[in-house]
This record gives sequence, C-alpha cells and structure tokens, in this order.
Amino acid sequence: MNKRTVKMLHELVDENVVPGVSYAMLHCGSLQAEVFGRRQIVPAEKEMSPDLLYDVASLTKVIGTTTVILKLIENGKVKLEDPVKKFLPKFSDQRVTIRHFLTHTSAITGYIKNRDSLDANDLIEALYTLHIGECFEQKVVYTDIGMIFLGLIIEKLYQKPVQRVIVSEVLRPLGMNESTFEPNPTECVPTELSKKRGLICGQVHDPKANIIGERCGSAGLFTSLHDLIKFSAWVLENKPRKKVLQEQTINDLFRDQTPNENLGRSLGWDLRYNKQKEACLYHTGFTGTFILLDKKKQDALIVLTNRVHPHATNELFLEKRDKIIAQYLDEKD
Repeated sequence: MNKRTVKMLHELVDENVVPGVSYAMLHCGSLQAEVFGRRQIVPAEKEMSPDLLYDVASLTKVIGTTTVILKLIENGKVKLEDPVKKFLPKFSDQRVTIRHFLTHTSAITGYIKNRDSLDANDLIEALYTLHIGECFEQKVVYTDIGMIFLGLIIEKLYQKPVQRVIVSEVLRPLGMNESTFEPNPTECVPTELSKKRGLICGQVHDPKANIIGERCGSAGLFTSLHDLIKFSAWVLENKPRKKVLQEQTINDLFRDQTPNENLGRSLGWDLRYNKQKEACLYHTGFTGTFILLDKKKQDALIVLTNRVHPHATNELFLEKRDKIIAQYLDEKD
C-alpha cells in the first residue's frame, strides 16, 4: 500500500529531518501503521514506542473546536452566518461571522505588544483590539485567532472552558480515551528544546495556547496514533446514524465553504484533491503533524512527528511534507 509514500516517510528519519515518525494509512477498512525512529534526541536519546502522545498543535482546531461548533450548528444554537458579536459583544466588527472564522477569511490582523509575557485574561482582552484587514472575505489567511474566538463562543454557550467541552463532546463519545489536554509528560513525545522553557514535554508548545490554557480552542490537544485512527475511521464511515455529528454535516465538509465558495477551504479543514478532482480534508499542526481524509475512496493518511525537536526552525520538513502529500494523492487508487 502506497510504497513510495512509506519510503518518503522513512526518509524523514533516515535523513535526520525528524527524530521519529508514527504513521497510519487506512484504506476501505484495512490498516497499515508503523512507529520508528527516536522520540527524543536531546538532552538524551530515547527510542520511539507505540502509544506515545503527541502535541498535535493545530489539529486541535479540526478534531476539537470545529467539531463542537458543527454540533452547535446542528442543534440550532449557532448559525454559520451569525455575527461573532452576537456571542461576544466586545468583538468590534459586526461583519465577521462564524463562517469567516471557520474558513480563515476574516482577515483579522494586528500586533499585540509583549504577547508572550501576558497572562491569560490580558491576552484574551488584547485579542479584542485586533482589527479586520483589507482582504476580508477575499483571501484565506490562516490564523489561530479565529479559532480562539470560536473557543470563547463555545465556552459561553456551554458555560465551561472549550477544552473541557472538547473532552466531553468529542473525545469521550468517539472513544478517544488516550487523548487529553493534561498529559503525563512520561507518556509524551517532547517538542522543542527552548531557551526560555527548557525541554518542552507534556506542555503545549504553542505560546498562545500555553498562556490561555483550557480556554484555548486553537491548540493544546495531546493524542496518540491509535486515537487518530479512531477519529479518521469515524469521519470516513458511512452511517445514517453516527456519533457526535450527523452524516450530512460531515459530507458537507468535503466542499468549498468559503463565503464566495472559490477559495478552496472548508469549515475548519483545508481541502486537497485526489486524481479524480474529488475533495479530501487536510490539516497540519506546527509541531510536525498532519492528516488527510478521502471519504469517497475511504482512505486516510495520519502522520505524527516532532519536527520542532530539538529546534522549531525546520523548514526542510515543510517542503518534504508537501511532497509526501502530493505523492500519497498521486499513488493511491
């Protein structure tokens, strides 16, 4: 199955692009998975092993926050065209809707002075000072900020922090029992060796998520390959009655959901296309994680690495990741 893609994944370790890899490929119910390389190279080398938890960074956005928002839409608590200001009165721009944040078309921009030294409340207050730029609705500009605001909307509607809602509404119903926002560091693959924070292991790598904590909807999830296989199988399954979300809600993700339906982005998810020009869901995480789901062909590719270990400046990984995705899409039937 996908021999060239597998070879390219092994080359990531063989060429020291990343310390280790955990990957899985699903195809029509069959599974191929491997774990190889090292979980850590500094300050001491440690071998990779199955069942370790990865800081999946922005995969939190699609596994957690997006899924909860879609559930709220199904339940009539939220509409895609609702202004953000309806739920967060302090938000400044009446034009920005739930759809804009889900599709990264809000053009929210601005500078927060001393961002990484603020506490959680001050950082959230500072987010309200950001403004909407000139490319509103016209361009996809990927940002964490929209998902943080969506997390605050979830918090308001559920009356508890977004990360707790993700656990109760998504992770537990799907049986993702290894996934957590409060991991045991001994069970985690470490990320960056930071001058400021030391070896980051069992704590979220993302600076904003590290400050905002359980109120953050953009990052913070630690999960295993095993649980991401469960999540992927749930998206791919064709069942009239399924857990968490209705089948039609998931099917609707496999098309352009930007305001003008021409910018190649879905709700939460990015889109990639197979050889038949059919849409696949795709998302990445800064730490070196990515997932691609092709419901029509019943295929999934899940790749977990710690590409920011020991240092975050690893541009070569990004180049190779894009080639791996291109190869996978070209190689599969």
